[in-house]
Amino acid sequence: MPRFVRLHAAAPKPIAFAIDGVPAEAQPGDTLLTALLAAGKPLRHSDFGPESHAGFCLMGACQECTVQLADGRRLRACGTPVEAGMNVLTGHPGAIAPDAAAPIGESA
Repeated sequence: MPRFVRLHAAAPKPIAFAIDGVPAEAQPGDTLLTALLAAGKPLRHSDFGPESHAGFCLMGACQECTVQLADGRRLRACGTPVEAGMNVLTGHPGAIAPDAAAPIGESA
């Protein structure tokens, strides 16, 4: 169950994106961090155990929210607005090949 709950009504036109190739929706203005946490998903998993990361400072001062997209881009999730068609990978940035996940609507 997500720990973040929206306090306002959903926008009439959500933004379609994917988390590890699974379709998801974000609200206009959401950052990747907001969209991932609202969906109940971690940013990525720890390199040292089964724990997951959910961000640290939440304001762009650290590098803990860096995520990788399926196209290979690495971004700070806390300061990057969700764009239609993004496919966010929750593995450790740099450890995933750019073609590790198929674009939205395509099977691997």
